[in-house]
Amino acid sequence: MPLRPGARAWAVWAAGLAAYIVAVLHRTSLGVAGLDAQVRFDVGASALAGFAVLQLLVYAALQIPVGLLLDRFGSLRLVLAGALFMTAGQTLMAFADGVTGAVIARVLVGAGDAMTFISVLRLVPHWFPARQVPVLTQVTGIMGQFGQLLSAVPLAALLAGPGWTTAFAGAAGVGVLATIVIFVALRDTPERRFNSGPPISWQHLGAEVGAAWRHPGTRLGLWTHFTTQFTGTVFALMWGVPFLIAGEGLTRGQASSLLILFVVTSMVSGPFLGLLTQRHPLRRSWMVLGIVALNMIAWAVVIAWPGRAPMSLLIGLVIAIGLGGPGSVIGFDFARTFNPPSRLGTATGVVNVGGFVASLLAIELIGLILDARTGGSADYHISDFRAAMSVQFAVAAIGVAGILRTRRLARRKITAEEGIEFRPLRQVLVGLTTGREVKAESLRDGEEAHD
Repeated sequence: MPLRPGARAWAVWAAGLAAYIVAVLHRTSLGVAGLDAQVRFDVGASALAGFAVLQLLVYAALQIPVGLLLDRFGSLRLVLAGALFMTAGQTLMAFADGVTGAVIARVLVGAGDAMTFISVLRLVPHWFPARQVPVLTQVTGIMGQFGQLLSAVPLAALLAGPGWTTAFAGAAGVGVLATIVIFVALRDTPERRFNSGPPISWQHLGAEVGAAWRHPGTRLGLWTHFTTQFTGTVFALMWGVPFLIAGEGLTRGQASSLLILFVVTSMVSGPFLGLLTQRHPLRRSWMVLGIVALNMIAWAVVIAWPGRAPMSLLIGLVIAIGLGGPGSVIGFDFARTFNPPSRLGTATGVVNVGGFVASLLAIELIGLILDARTGGSADYHISDFRAAMSVQFAVAAIGVAGILRTRRLARRKITAEEGIEFRPLRQVLVGLTTGREVKAESLRDGEEAHD
């Protein structure tokens, strides 16, 4: 691997990034169309949430199979297949006038989306030096949020203007362009356009999944992703726009502006968190727990506010949950540092299940609570959203418990294998402030063995 990647490496990464940006556009398109979808399909909040839950359920269920397929067939084949699936789904959604068509469309989008992100992440270690991988992983995840800007601005404008069919047909057209770019520019490795692994057998399948799961570092990555990612996904994918418009009384334009701020926060903070992860690999879990604390504090303040929250608080909320996406990418760094390259796709798939399982649980529970309070109508009051959004605290508590438990197990494993002694948090903070921090070369880029 050259110390400085050439133009070809950056072109491959750019093509993969374009594929992921379009995948995020497809993923979040229903979020900005939530109220329009309730009218078009004549459904209540829980049924509308069911569309998003089904999409996320397909996504989460396919992560481990996709990880195995990725280790077998490489990134190019999977990214290309994912783009075709999502384009077909958006085309169907453009012309669907009933629930059945919408359900099939979201299944196709979920399946294609499941193939994209981890396949793009797999490209980075093949094309770039190891020291650049944490930062580029963050940048990939965050730059992908440009897709949410595409749904928050041009897609929302098409929905408000020409209407449903034009908006989703336009999204499908973007998918066609992305498919062409992928086919022309993407390449699995510098040596091969298509990079294939060993054939998949049932024995191999069980061994790979079992080995990835048994390492507590992989499970630490899963719980990291579970806890940091779901609040932003709930907000962007389903309930953010309804909460802001029907609950907080904002205009569609104001809601779109806050979605843009959400994306910008993620994009600005992502590279910064990537650098922190690179420079302080022993402190990754503390970064994660700090982000979760900010998310929950922000939601607590907004929910507890009497009446509708002022714009300043909503801005603070959006900035806080915007940190969740970059925080969730730290989970993939755990997978990378605790698994050999031959198992990286499988381990990444295991980690990626976490946030989407948490998201689908929260989305569906919020929809059920809203329906229970309003009788299935879309006549929401801020108190309805207060009750519904509070379910996020329970989901976060489950995730934090998982992080603390698996972190303890990972520490024990490293102590046994590397002979690393753990220091109290007070000593760690002193080391950070004085610059006397123990490095982690012996830990293959490091777990937080000293935190």
